[in-house]
Amino acid sequence: MFPIRDHNPSEKTPFVTWALIALNVAIHLWAISAAAGPAELYRLWYAYGLVPAELSRGQGLWSLVTSMFLHGGLLHLGGNMLFLWIFGDNLEEELGHGGFLLFYLASGVGAALAQWLAAPFSTVPMIGASGAIAGVMGGYLLLFPRARVDVLIFIVIIIRIIPVPAWLVLLAWLGIQVAQGAVADAQGGGVAYWAHAGGFVVGFALVLPVWLAKGGPGYWRRTDGHPPHPEARWGPLEQSRVPRVRRR
Repeated sequence: MFPIRDHNPSEKTPFVTWALIALNVAIHLWAISAAAGPAELYRLWYAYGLVPAELSRGQGLWSLVTSMFLHGGLLHLGGNMLFLWIFGDNLEEELGHGGFLLFYLASGVGAALAQWLAAPFSTVPMIGASGAIAGVMGGYLLLFPRARVDVLIFIVIIIRIIPVPAWLVLLAWLGIQVAQGAVADAQGGGVAYWAHAGGFVVGFALVLPVWLAKGGPGYWRRTDGHPPHPEARWGPLEQSRVPRVRRR
């Protein structure tokens, strides 16, 4: 089950979301052009990625931020940017441009610390924006649990696109991260599952005061758990705004 888009494009231009996507792409292109081969690329990751053992010695604190702008390949980069494009705009609309940027960076730092706590003596550098984006997903879950998200479903050779509520997509994703993190070797390479789970929890917690200020459950009743504007109906060639009935 792979999300490809939501039905709730922002009514305001998500400048920060677009800028983050552009910055991540630019840094990835710079990294692969600056490195003459795999060995040099790994040295770059080691220099700017988060190395838990170094952090445990009080070194490389800046890597808590720089690590979230490096990626291991096009699939790594593309998957992360797709998730940021799907879920970032609505959260930026609610938090404001500056607030969303601070939220994104704080979620990324929290995610990195979660992975560090899981493997404080690992010498494997951690890179990627997925921890920060997991925070975006956690905030999205709290504010818009019933927003519709289109997902690709793969069943053997059958491929379908179906709309499902955001809470199902996001909680399923979180469950996978926790389950995989419980069985994976946190000291080795591979996916930083605890960074994903930690970022998600941090993002949820950071948005909690915003949700409460908007009325908590009352905000859900007013918006029916969707972003507070009409959703878009995606068609083969165009989209149109579809009014939604609001509960009082």
